[in-house]
Amino acid sequence: MCFGLETRLTARQVAGGTILVSVLVLALKLGAWGLSGSVALFSDAMESLVNVSAAVLAWFAIRYAERPADAGHPFGHHKAEYFSAVIEGIMIILAAALILHEAYGALLGMTKAALTPLALTVNCLALGVNLIWAQVLLRTGARLNSPAFKAGGRHLMGDVWTSFGVICGLVLVLLTGWHMLDPVIALLVALNILREGLHVVSDSVDGLMDKAASAEEQEKIQAVILGSGGGALQIHDIKTRRAGKAMFVEFHMVVDGDMSVAESHVICDRLEAEIEAALPGVHVTIHVEPDHKLEDSGLEPPAP
Repeated sequence: MCFGLETRLTARQVAGGTILVSVLVLALKLGAWGLSGSVALFSDAMESLVNVSAAVLAWFAIRYAERPADAGHPFGHHKAEYFSAVIEGIMIILAAALILHEAYGALLGMTKAALTPLALTVNCLALGVNLIWAQVLLRTGARLNSPAFKAGGRHLMGDVWTSFGVICGLVLVLLTGWHMLDPVIALLVALNILREGLHVVSDSVDGLMDKAASAEEQEKIQAVILGSGGGALQIHDIKTRRAGKAMFVEFHMVVDGDMSVAESHVICDRLEAEIEAALPGVHVTIHVEPDHKLEDSGLEPPAP
């Protein structure tokens, strides 16, 4: 569907493209709403207005996250993307509240939208553009492990399904003349948007709280350690954390107390290289301990 586009574009190009696409889709949806006065189409347009704001935020966040580590931020600026995703989630929730207000007013006023096939066709075109770009964002997010792109892609796919539901519902209004369905559809759209906004905020807060690597990634790390930890007596306290695209891994390695620093460093280099080969871009920190520390603490050292 994307013709491999997501594999050829850089993070900045995808972020810039998202702004252009979101502005185009918003213009199409506002046009559909202007042609009909439908509250359901208004709700669809409001979600796209959030997309424009979120795309601009993501563009700035990604540029900031790409900055190299410095004295003030020795672990890098990777978490900037999470702030963008949190703000996007909050904006989605606010858009849902605005739609609920408009839909409730339409229900009380019993207003009738001037629906036409042209308005629905324009909204269908916006749906198609969103569907293509959502796939670009999701695949780019997976390739770069970018929270901002993943959040944007999930939101756009939510927008696609919202638009699809709105169009189906409004076709039913055209066929049956049940104009009350228009604000009812808008209410359902608002609830769906609210659910998506809460999901985006929850995921992003998890990232800000130093969420551990996925179960699959942790299994890879443990498999590498088991396969390449020859020479170490014990490895324990394995910890992982995610920070945007970056992953940090640290653990303690117990070696023979008589082993030289150079010898233990060889084991560390081997482990670091193997873990980085399995998970490109990972940052590994190993704390080396001599085995006599276990004896001094009263613990039995592990068998070689």
